[in-house]
Amino acid sequence: MQTASKKIVNSWAMYDWANSAYNLVITSTIFPAYYEAITGDGNEATIDKVHFLGREYVNTSLYNYALSIAFVFVAFSSPILSSIADTKGNKKSFMAFFLTLGSLACAAMFFFKKETLWLGIACSIVACIGFWSSLVFYNSFLPEIAAEKDRDRISARGFAYGYIGSVLLQVICFLFVLKPEIFGITDTSFAPRLSFLLVAVWWFGFAQIPLRRLPASRPIAIDRTKHTLTAGYKELQKVWTQLKSMPALKRFLISFFFYNMAVQTVMLSAALYGTGELQIPTVNLIIAIVLIQLIAIPGAFFVAKLSAILGNIKTLMLCVVVWIGLCIYAYFIPTQAIYQFYGLAVGVGFVMGGIQSLSRSTYSKLMPVTRDTTSFFSFFDVTEKVCIVIGLFCFGFITELTGSQRTSVLALIIFFVIGLGFLFYTLRIWGRNTGNENELIYN
Repeated sequence: MQTASKKIVNSWAMYDWANSAYNLVITSTIFPAYYEAITGDGNEATIDKVHFLGREYVNTSLYNYALSIAFVFVAFSSPILSSIADTKGNKKSFMAFFLTLGSLACAAMFFFKKETLWLGIACSIVACIGFWSSLVFYNSFLPEIAAEKDRDRISARGFAYGYIGSVLLQVICFLFVLKPEIFGITDTSFAPRLSFLLVAVWWFGFAQIPLRRLPASRPIAIDRTKHTLTAGYKELQKVWTQLKSMPALKRFLISFFFYNMAVQTVMLSAALYGTGELQIPTVNLIIAIVLIQLIAIPGAFFVAKLSAILGNIKTLMLCVVVWIGLCIYAYFIPTQAIYQFYGLAVGVGFVMGGIQSLSRSTYSKLMPVTRDTTSFFSFFDVTEKVCIVIGLFCFGFITELTGSQRTSVLALIIFFVIGLGFLFYTLRIWGRNTGNENELIYN
Protein backbone atom coordinates (compact mmCIF):
# COMPACT_ATOMS: atom_id res chain seq x y z
CA MET A 1 0.00 0.00 0.00
CA GLN A 2 0.97 3.64 -0.32
CA THR A 3 1.04 6.14 2.51
CA ALA A 4 -1.95 8.50 2.52
CA SER A 5 -1.65 12.16 1.62
CA LYS A 6 0.12 14.57 3.93
CA LYS A 7 -3.22 16.18 4.76
CA ILE A 8 -4.67 12.90 6.04
CA VAL A 9 -1.51 11.93 7.93
CA ASN A 10 -1.37 15.32 9.65
CA SER A 11 -5.07 15.12 10.44
CA TRP A 12 -4.51 11.75 12.07
CA ALA A 13 -1.65 13.20 14.13
CA MET A 14 -3.90 16.07 15.22
CA TYR A 15 -5.82 13.71 17.47
CA ASP A 16 -2.62 13.31 19.48
CA TRP A 17 -2.51 17.13 19.61
CA ALA A 18 -6.11 17.14 20.90
CA ASN A 19 -6.10 14.34 23.47
CA SER A 20 -2.62 14.82 24.92
CA ALA A 21 -3.93 17.84 26.82
CA TYR A 22 -5.79 15.33 28.99
CA ASN A 23 -2.67 13.25 29.42
CA LEU A 24 -0.58 16.23 30.54
CA VAL A 25 -2.97 18.42 32.56
CA ILE A 26 -5.27 15.75 34.02
CA THR A 27 -2.99 12.71 34.30
CA SER A 28 0.40 14.29 34.90
CA THR A 29 0.32 17.78 36.39
CA ILE A 30 -2.50 20.00 37.61
CA PHE A 31 -5.14 17.41 38.52
CA PRO A 32 -2.79 15.17 40.58
CA ALA A 33 -1.36 18.23 42.35
CA TYR A 34 -4.86 19.58 43.02
CA TYR A 35 -6.03 16.14 44.20
CA GLU A 36 -3.05 15.86 46.54
CA ALA A 37 -3.72 19.33 47.92
CA ILE A 38 -7.40 18.89 48.71
CA THR A 39 -7.08 15.34 50.07
CA GLY A 40 -4.00 16.03 52.20
CA ASP A 41 -3.76 17.53 55.68
CA GLY A 42 -0.89 19.89 54.88
CA ASN A 43 1.51 18.04 57.19
CA GLU A 44 4.40 16.59 55.19
CA ALA A 45 5.37 14.27 58.06
CA THR A 46 2.13 12.28 57.94
CA ILE A 47 0.65 9.84 55.44
CA ASP A 48 -2.48 11.43 53.97
CA LYS A 49 -5.59 9.26 54.11
CA VAL A 50 -9.17 9.71 52.94
CA HIS A 51 -12.48 8.00 53.61
CA PHE A 52 -14.29 6.74 50.55
CA LEU A 53 -17.25 4.34 50.34
CA GLY A 54 -16.87 3.29 53.96
CA ARG A 55 -13.14 2.53 53.85
CA GLU A 56 -9.99 4.47 54.65
CA TYR A 57 -7.37 4.71 51.91
CA VAL A 58 -3.98 6.32 51.44
CA ASN A 59 -5.01 9.18 49.16
CA THR A 60 -2.54 8.32 46.39
CA SER A 61 -3.53 4.65 46.50
CA LEU A 62 -7.21 5.55 46.10
CA TYR A 63 -6.34 7.49 42.97
CA ASN A 64 -4.37 4.53 41.58
CA TYR A 65 -7.25 2.16 42.36
CA ALA A 66 -9.71 4.49 40.60
CA LEU A 67 -7.61 4.47 37.45
CA SER A 68 -7.35 0.68 37.69
CA ILE A 69 -11.16 0.45 37.61
CA ALA A 70 -11.20 2.58 34.46
CA PHE A 71 -8.64 0.37 32.74
CA VAL A 72 -10.54 -2.80 33.69
CA PHE A 73 -13.62 -1.35 31.97
CA VAL A 74 -11.62 -0.43 28.86
CA ALA A 75 -9.99 -3.87 28.72
CA PHE A 76 -13.33 -5.68 28.84
CA SER A 77 -15.33 -3.32 26.62
CA SER A 78 -12.90 -2.65 23.78
CA PRO A 79 -13.16 -6.16 22.22
CA ILE A 80 -16.94 -5.78 21.89
CA LEU A 81 -16.72 -2.24 20.55
CA SER A 82 -13.86 -3.08 18.18
CA SER A 83 -15.81 -5.97 16.73
CA ILE A 84 -18.80 -3.72 16.09
CA ALA A 85 -16.53 -1.06 14.57
CA ASP A 86 -14.93 -3.58 12.20
CA THR A 87 -18.18 -5.19 11.09
CA LYS A 88 -20.05 -1.91 10.60
CA GLY A 89 -17.07 0.18 9.49
CA ASN A 90 -17.87 2.97 11.97
CA LYS A 91 -14.69 3.27 14.03
CA LYS A 92 -14.82 7.07 13.69
CA SER A 93 -18.24 7.07 15.39
CA PHE A 94 -16.87 5.16 18.35
CA MET A 95 -13.82 7.41 18.48
CA ALA A 96 -16.13 10.45 18.50
CA PHE A 97 -18.32 9.00 21.27
CA PHE A 98 -15.46 8.26 23.63
CA LEU A 99 -13.59 11.51 23.09
CA THR A 100 -16.84 13.36 23.78
CA LEU A 101 -17.38 11.29 26.92
CA GLY A 102 -13.86 12.04 28.12
CA SER A 103 -14.20 15.74 27.33
CA LEU A 104 -17.45 16.02 29.28
CA ALA A 105 -15.87 14.29 32.28
CA CYS A 106 -12.99 16.77 32.22
CA ALA A 107 -15.50 19.62 32.08
CA ALA A 108 -17.35 18.16 35.09
CA MET A 109 -14.09 18.21 37.08
CA PHE A 110 -14.64 21.96 37.32
CA PHE A 111 -17.08 21.17 40.17
CA PHE A 112 -14.61 18.94 42.06
CA LYS A 113 -13.90 20.37 45.53
CA LYS A 114 -12.82 19.00 48.90
CA GLU A 115 -16.38 18.17 49.90
CA THR A 116 -17.10 16.38 46.59
CA LEU A 117 -14.38 13.74 46.56
CA TRP A 118 -16.82 11.30 44.96
CA LEU A 119 -17.17 13.60 41.96
CA GLY A 120 -13.43 13.89 41.46
CA ILE A 121 -12.96 10.12 41.61
CA ALA A 122 -15.93 9.45 39.33
CA CYS A 123 -14.82 12.03 36.76
CA SER A 124 -11.24 10.74 36.76
CA ILE A 125 -12.57 7.24 36.02
CA VAL A 126 -14.89 8.38 33.21
CA ALA A 127 -12.29 10.70 31.65
CA CYS A 128 -9.75 7.88 31.69
CA ILE A 129 -12.24 5.54 30.00
CA GLY A 130 -12.96 8.14 27.32
CA PHE A 131 -9.29 8.84 26.64
CA TRP A 132 -8.04 5.27 26.40
CA SER A 133 -11.09 3.87 24.61
CA SER A 134 -10.82 6.51 21.88
CA LEU A 135 -7.17 5.56 21.38
CA VAL A 136 -8.14 2.00 20.40
CA PHE A 137 -9.88 3.33 17.29
CA TYR A 138 -7.35 6.11 16.67
CA ASN A 139 -4.38 3.71 16.70
CA SER A 140 -6.13 1.29 14.36
CA PHE A 141 -6.02 3.93 11.62
CA LEU A 142 -2.20 3.80 11.50
CA PRO A 143 -1.83 0.70 9.28
CA GLU A 144 -4.63 2.03 7.06
CA ILE A 145 -2.97 5.38 6.31
CA ALA A 146 0.74 4.51 6.43
CA ALA A 147 2.88 2.10 4.44
CA GLU A 148 5.01 -0.19 6.60
CA LYS A 149 8.22 1.71 5.84
CA ASP A 150 6.65 4.98 7.03
CA ARG A 151 4.96 3.79 10.23
CA ASP A 152 7.81 4.47 12.65
CA ARG A 153 8.10 8.03 11.35
CA ILE A 154 4.37 8.74 11.27
CA SER A 155 3.79 7.19 14.69
CA ALA A 156 6.54 9.44 16.06
CA ARG A 157 4.90 12.44 14.35
CA GLY A 158 1.68 11.72 16.22
CA PHE A 159 3.44 11.72 19.57
CA ALA A 160 5.36 14.88 18.63
CA TYR A 161 2.10 16.67 17.76
CA GLY A 162 0.74 15.54 21.11
CA TYR A 163 3.66 16.90 23.07
CA ILE A 164 3.57 20.27 21.30
CA GLY A 165 -0.18 20.70 21.65
CA SER A 166 -0.29 19.65 25.29
CA VAL A 167 2.56 21.98 26.23
CA LEU A 168 0.80 24.93 24.60
CA LEU A 169 -2.32 24.36 26.68
CA GLN A 170 -0.24 23.61 29.75
CA VAL A 171 1.43 27.02 29.46
CA ILE A 172 -1.99 28.68 29.34
CA CYS A 173 -3.15 26.73 32.39
CA PHE A 174 0.20 27.45 34.02
CA LEU A 175 -0.53 31.19 33.87
CA PHE A 176 -3.93 30.78 35.54
CA VAL A 177 -2.57 28.53 38.32
CA LEU A 178 0.63 30.45 39.14
CA LYS A 179 -0.51 34.02 38.44
CA PRO A 180 -4.24 34.05 39.28
CA GLU A 181 -4.08 37.66 40.46
CA ILE A 182 -3.41 38.80 36.88
CA PHE A 183 -6.87 37.55 35.93
CA GLY A 184 -8.57 38.73 39.12
CA ILE A 185 -8.92 35.18 40.48
CA THR A 186 -9.12 35.07 44.30
CA ASP A 187 -10.39 31.53 44.87
CA THR A 188 -7.30 29.28 45.00
CA SER A 189 -9.28 26.29 43.71
CA PHE A 190 -10.77 28.14 40.72
CA ALA A 191 -7.62 28.26 38.55
CA PRO A 192 -6.94 24.48 38.53
CA ARG A 193 -10.65 23.78 38.04
CA LEU A 194 -10.69 26.19 35.13
CA SER A 195 -7.76 24.24 33.67
CA PHE A 196 -9.88 21.07 33.67
CA LEU A 197 -12.57 22.91 31.72
CA LEU A 198 -10.01 24.20 29.20
CA VAL A 199 -8.79 20.64 28.63
CA ALA A 200 -12.34 19.61 27.75
CA VAL A 201 -12.70 22.40 25.19
CA TRP A 202 -9.23 21.79 23.69
CA TRP A 203 -9.69 18.03 23.43
CA PHE A 204 -13.16 18.15 21.88
CA GLY A 205 -12.42 21.12 19.62
CA PHE A 206 -9.22 19.93 17.94
CA ALA A 207 -10.53 16.36 17.67
CA GLN A 208 -13.01 17.56 15.07
CA ILE A 209 -10.14 17.84 12.54
CA PRO A 210 -9.35 14.10 12.35
CA LEU A 211 -13.03 13.23 12.64
CA ARG A 212 -13.73 15.24 9.49
CA ARG A 213 -10.70 14.25 7.43
CA LEU A 214 -9.83 10.64 8.25
CA PRO A 215 -11.18 8.21 5.65
CA ALA A 216 -14.30 6.22 6.44
CA SER A 217 -13.63 2.59 7.28
CA ARG A 218 -15.11 -0.14 5.15
CA PRO A 219 -17.22 -2.79 6.92
CA ILE A 220 -15.91 -6.34 6.84
CA ALA A 221 -17.98 -9.44 6.22
CA ILE A 222 -20.37 -10.23 9.06
CA ASP A 223 -20.78 -13.74 10.42
CA ARG A 224 -24.52 -13.88 11.17
CA THR A 225 -24.03 -16.83 13.52
CA LYS A 226 -22.05 -14.74 16.00
CA HIS A 227 -23.71 -12.62 18.67
CA THR A 228 -22.51 -9.01 18.83
CA LEU A 229 -21.59 -9.20 22.52
CA THR A 230 -19.39 -12.26 22.05
CA ALA A 231 -18.04 -11.61 18.56
CA GLY A 232 -15.36 -9.27 19.87
CA TYR A 233 -13.97 -11.86 22.25
CA LYS A 234 -14.07 -14.46 19.50
CA GLU A 235 -12.08 -12.02 17.37
CA LEU A 236 -9.49 -11.83 20.16
CA GLN A 237 -9.40 -15.59 20.29
CA LYS A 238 -8.89 -15.63 16.52
CA VAL A 239 -6.03 -13.15 16.85
CA TRP A 240 -4.48 -15.28 19.59
CA THR A 241 -4.79 -18.37 17.38
CA GLN A 242 -3.00 -16.52 14.60
CA LEU A 243 -0.26 -15.48 17.03
CA LYS A 244 0.65 -19.13 17.50
CA SER A 245 2.04 -19.11 13.97
CA MET A 246 3.83 -15.79 14.54
CA PRO A 247 6.45 -16.52 17.23
CA ALA A 248 8.17 -13.15 16.98
CA LEU A 249 4.92 -11.20 17.34
CA LYS A 250 3.80 -13.40 20.23
CA ARG A 251 7.07 -12.89 22.14
CA PHE A 252 6.94 -9.18 21.40
CA LEU A 253 3.45 -8.89 22.92
CA ILE A 254 4.56 -10.74 26.05
CA SER A 255 7.52 -8.40 26.33
CA PHE A 256 5.28 -5.37 25.72
CA PHE A 257 2.94 -6.58 28.46
CA PHE A 258 5.69 -6.43 31.08
CA TYR A 259 7.78 -3.41 30.13
CA ASN A 260 4.72 -1.31 29.30
CA MET A 261 3.23 -2.25 32.66
CA ALA A 262 6.12 -0.42 34.27
CA VAL A 263 6.25 2.46 31.76
CA GLN A 264 2.57 3.32 32.10
CA THR A 265 2.63 2.99 35.89
CA VAL A 266 5.54 5.42 36.07
CA MET A 267 3.77 7.88 33.81
CA LEU A 268 0.44 7.66 35.65
CA SER A 269 2.00 7.85 39.13
CA ALA A 270 4.88 10.28 38.51
CA ALA A 271 3.05 13.43 39.59
CA LEU A 272 1.81 11.94 42.86
CA TYR A 273 5.28 10.52 43.46
CA GLY A 274 6.76 13.98 43.01
CA THR A 275 4.29 15.74 45.30
CA GLY A 276 3.59 13.01 47.85
CA GLU A 277 6.94 11.23 48.20
CA LEU A 278 9.56 13.76 47.09
CA GLN A 279 7.54 16.80 48.29
CA ILE A 280 8.32 18.76 45.13
CA PRO A 281 6.41 22.10 45.11
CA THR A 282 3.59 22.31 42.57
CA VAL A 283 5.37 24.99 40.53
CA ASN A 284 8.50 22.89 40.17
CA LEU A 285 6.45 19.78 39.45
CA ILE A 286 4.67 21.49 36.57
CA ILE A 287 7.99 22.79 35.21
CA ALA A 288 9.38 19.24 35.32
CA ILE A 289 6.37 17.78 33.52
CA VAL A 290 6.54 20.46 30.82
CA LEU A 291 10.25 19.69 30.50
CA ILE A 292 9.35 16.03 29.96
CA GLN A 293 7.00 16.97 27.12
CA LEU A 294 9.57 19.21 25.41
CA ILE A 295 12.37 16.64 25.66
CA ALA A 296 10.00 13.91 24.48
CA ILE A 297 9.60 15.55 21.05
CA PRO A 298 13.23 15.13 19.91
CA GLY A 299 13.36 11.90 21.92
CA ALA A 300 10.55 10.32 19.89
CA PHE A 301 12.21 11.23 16.59
CA PHE A 302 15.65 10.15 17.84
CA VAL A 303 14.32 6.72 18.80
CA ALA A 304 12.62 6.42 15.39
CA LYS A 305 15.91 7.29 13.66
CA LEU A 306 17.81 4.87 15.90
CA SER A 307 15.40 2.07 15.02
CA ALA A 308 16.29 2.57 11.35
CA ILE A 309 19.93 1.85 12.28
CA LEU A 310 19.66 -0.80 15.01
CA GLY A 311 16.24 -2.25 14.22
CA ASN A 312 13.06 -1.95 16.29
CA ILE A 313 13.74 -4.67 18.85
CA LYS A 314 17.30 -3.65 19.71
CA THR A 315 16.18 -0.04 20.06
CA LEU A 316 13.36 -1.08 22.39
CA MET A 317 15.84 -3.10 24.45
CA LEU A 318 18.03 -0.02 24.81
CA CYS A 319 15.03 2.04 25.90
CA VAL A 320 14.10 -0.53 28.55
CA VAL A 321 17.64 -0.50 29.95
CA VAL A 322 17.42 3.29 30.25
CA TRP A 323 14.08 2.96 32.05
CA ILE A 324 15.62 0.57 34.58
CA GLY A 325 18.34 3.10 35.29
CA LEU A 326 15.73 5.85 35.73
CA CYS A 327 13.79 3.79 38.29
CA ILE A 328 16.96 3.26 40.33
CA TYR A 329 17.73 6.97 40.08
CA ALA A 330 14.18 7.90 41.17
CA TYR A 331 14.44 5.63 44.21
CA PHE A 332 17.52 7.42 45.52
CA ILE A 333 16.43 11.03 44.87
CA PRO A 334 16.36 12.86 48.24
CA THR A 335 13.23 14.62 49.40
CA GLN A 336 12.79 18.12 47.95
CA ALA A 337 15.78 17.66 45.61
CA ILE A 338 14.32 19.81 42.86
CA TYR A 339 17.24 19.80 40.42
CA GLN A 340 17.70 16.05 40.68
CA PHE A 341 13.99 15.75 39.95
CA TYR A 342 14.53 17.90 36.86
CA GLY A 343 17.30 15.51 35.82
CA LEU A 344 14.89 12.60 36.20
CA ALA A 345 12.35 14.50 34.08
CA VAL A 346 14.88 14.93 31.26
CA GLY A 347 15.67 11.21 31.25
CA VAL A 348 12.02 10.14 31.37
CA GLY A 349 11.08 12.59 28.62
CA PHE A 350 13.76 11.35 26.27
CA VAL A 351 12.62 7.72 26.33
CA MET A 352 8.93 8.15 27.16
CA GLY A 353 7.61 9.07 23.73
CA GLY A 354 10.13 6.92 21.90
CA ILE A 355 9.24 3.65 23.59
CA GLN A 356 5.49 4.23 23.14
CA SER A 357 5.78 5.33 19.54
CA LEU A 358 8.13 2.51 18.59
CA SER A 359 6.00 -0.08 20.38
CA ARG A 360 2.94 1.01 18.41
CA SER A 361 4.72 1.01 15.06
CA THR A 362 6.53 -2.28 15.77
CA TYR A 363 3.22 -3.96 16.45
CA SER A 364 1.70 -2.54 13.27
CA LYS A 365 4.69 -3.81 11.26
CA LEU A 366 4.53 -7.29 12.78
CA MET A 367 0.80 -7.61 12.12
CA PRO A 368 -0.20 -9.72 9.11
CA VAL A 369 -1.81 -7.94 6.18
CA THR A 370 -5.50 -7.71 7.12
CA ARG A 371 -8.54 -5.48 6.88
CA ASP A 372 -9.38 -6.47 10.46
CA THR A 373 -7.06 -3.80 11.88
CA THR A 374 -9.34 -2.72 14.74
CA SER A 375 -9.54 -6.24 16.17
CA PHE A 376 -5.75 -6.58 16.04
CA PHE A 377 -5.32 -3.24 17.76
CA SER A 378 -8.04 -4.21 20.22
CA PHE A 379 -5.86 -7.17 21.18
CA PHE A 380 -2.92 -4.80 21.55
CA ASP A 381 -5.10 -2.46 23.60
CA VAL A 382 -6.42 -5.19 25.90
CA THR A 383 -2.84 -6.32 26.49
CA GLU A 384 -1.91 -2.75 27.39
CA LYS A 385 -4.89 -2.13 29.67
CA VAL A 386 -4.55 -5.37 31.60
CA CYS A 387 -0.90 -4.64 32.25
CA ILE A 388 -1.77 -1.10 33.43
CA VAL A 389 -4.38 -2.47 35.83
CA ILE A 390 -1.84 -4.86 37.33
CA GLY A 391 0.86 -2.18 37.45
CA LEU A 392 -1.31 0.46 39.14
CA PHE A 393 -2.76 -2.03 41.60
CA CYS A 394 0.72 -3.30 42.54
CA PHE A 395 2.01 0.26 42.90
CA GLY A 396 -0.89 1.28 45.14
CA PHE A 397 -0.84 -1.96 47.17
CA ILE A 398 2.92 -1.83 47.81
CA THR A 399 2.60 1.83 48.82
CA GLU A 400 -0.11 0.96 51.36
CA LEU A 401 1.86 -2.05 52.56
CA THR A 402 5.17 -0.23 53.04
CA GLY A 403 4.01 3.36 53.49
CA SER A 404 6.41 4.50 50.78
CA GLN A 405 6.09 5.02 47.04
CA ARG A 406 9.87 4.57 46.71
CA THR A 407 9.52 0.85 47.28
CA SER A 408 6.81 0.72 44.60
CA VAL A 409 9.12 2.45 42.09
CA LEU A 410 11.92 0.01 42.81
CA ALA A 411 9.54 -2.94 42.39
CA LEU A 412 8.76 -1.80 38.84
CA ILE A 413 12.27 -2.85 37.83
CA ILE A 414 11.09 -6.47 38.00
CA PHE A 415 8.61 -5.82 35.19
CA PHE A 416 11.23 -4.05 33.10
CA VAL A 417 13.69 -6.93 33.50
CA ILE A 418 11.09 -9.52 32.45
CA GLY A 419 10.16 -7.39 29.44
CA LEU A 420 13.82 -7.03 28.49
CA GLY A 421 14.25 -10.80 28.64
CA PHE A 422 11.36 -11.41 26.26
CA LEU A 423 12.63 -8.72 23.89
CA PHE A 424 15.93 -10.59 23.75
CA TYR A 425 14.00 -13.81 23.12
CA THR A 426 12.01 -12.06 20.35
CA LEU A 427 15.24 -10.92 18.71
CA ARG A 428 16.68 -14.44 18.81
CA ILE A 429 13.57 -15.93 17.16
CA TRP A 430 13.50 -13.20 14.54
CA GLY A 431 17.17 -13.62 13.74
CA ARG A 432 16.99 -17.42 13.67
CA ASN A 433 14.09 -17.38 11.24
CA THR A 434 15.42 -14.75 8.84
CA GLY A 435 18.84 -13.53 9.84
CA ASN A 436 17.40 -10.04 9.56
CA GLU A 437 15.09 -8.31 12.01
CA ASN A 438 13.36 -6.47 9.21
CA GLU A 439 12.40 -9.61 7.28
CA LEU A 440 9.85 -11.47 9.36
CA ILE A 441 8.74 -15.01 8.52
CA TYR A 442 5.60 -16.51 10.06
CA ASN A 443 6.01 -20.17 10.80
